[in-house]
Amino acid sequence: MSKNHSHGKHTHGHSHSHTKDTEVLTPDLSKLKRRASYVGAFINVLQTLIKITFGILGQSAALVADGIHSLSDLLSDALVITAVRLGSRDADAEHPYGHRRFETIASVILGSSLIVIGIGIGWAVFERMTNPENLPVPNELSLAITAVSILLNEWLYHYTKRIAKITRSKLLLANAWHQRSDAFSSIVVLIGIGAVMLGYPLADAVAAIIVALLVTKIGLNLIIDGIKELVDTALPKNLVAEIRHTILDIDGVEDIHLLRTRYMGEDALIDAHIIVDSRISVSEGHRIGDRVRDELIEKFDDVMEVLVHVDPENDEALYENVKPLARADVQHLLTQYFPYLLPYLNDFRIHYLNQQIEIELILPFNVSKQTDLLASVNVTIEQLQRDVSQVKSVFLFFKM
Repeated sequence: MSKNHSHGKHTHGHSHSHTKDTEVLTPDLSKLKRRASYVGAFINVLQTLIKITFGILGQSAALVADGIHSLSDLLSDALVITAVRLGSRDADAEHPYGHRRFETIASVILGSSLIVIGIGIGWAVFERMTNPENLPVPNELSLAITAVSILLNEWLYHYTKRIAKITRSKLLLANAWHQRSDAFSSIVVLIGIGAVMLGYPLADAVAAIIVALLVTKIGLNLIIDGIKELVDTALPKNLVAEIRHTILDIDGVEDIHLLRTRYMGEDALIDAHIIVDSRISVSEGHRIGDRVRDELIEKFDDVMEVLVHVDPENDEALYENVKPLARADVQHLLTQYFPYLLPYLNDFRIHYLNQQIEIELILPFNVSKQTDLLASVNVTIEQLQRDVSQVKSVFLFFKM
């Protein structure tokens, strides 16, 4: 038997979820996303018409291929606009985590379409290369149109990237790089056209095939990144390590025995199982969990939701083969073994530690002076520990 004049409660298996204030997802940011997509769509419509028209007039297969590439950008802008509209909707009963993965699905669709377009361009040009006598010869007009396209796409890349950073949109950032790939492909086209004009007839067709490979590669990257998010791939290892270090630095956190992370759209979600002192109160354990949540959201811009599970020990492997005693079971044991003590009993607490339990009995202070009663309690505690292996110890706390 152990006596103590102080007491405290502990936290076990307590979970609480917190979400970052949704002010950062205001309609103004959605408008910025849509505006960037509309600007990109307008420029890509213009480029598609100019490249394909003057590619045909200027007899440049590479410029026509680049025009089709610009058309694919237009399709991506339409996908972004649709995904932003769907993804910006508030969470509801059917989608409690929100709709941000519509953007992820859009990225996968966009990637698939780019692969199809890239293969189609490459195949068409390859067939023409098998009959080199039918290859067209581009002129100076094609060269000028391509140079203008490079400037337009580079400007559009910087504009879209700036909006993507403001809105933290991975889909918009992917679209920005897609637009910059147009600039890169246009540079290839520019070199190809120039080479043809210098007397290398296959250069334009080779440039068109390089453009097709670029389109296909971008599509593949978008699909891979989208699938990683859809299957809840963890955040990058260095970021997870930084998150873990941040949690361990918080006062009251003794260890972490489970840390899970994932992305949903542009937002990072975290589940953390932290270990705290097993003797603190439920409210103190909850407050430590709040500090973990606040610190992570404040320090990491992408972190929007944190679920903190508070444990008194690393319980991942515990209770696998042994069903722990519930409160009703303990109540039954107390009734069975301590019937003479029940009239004095104010309350009791249970600590679940290391596959066993510790029971704290809260008694009035005047009971501490009843030596005969305490002697009987001592004998009963020893009997209880012999009979019930899960009971590690019983403590008496006397309340003033």
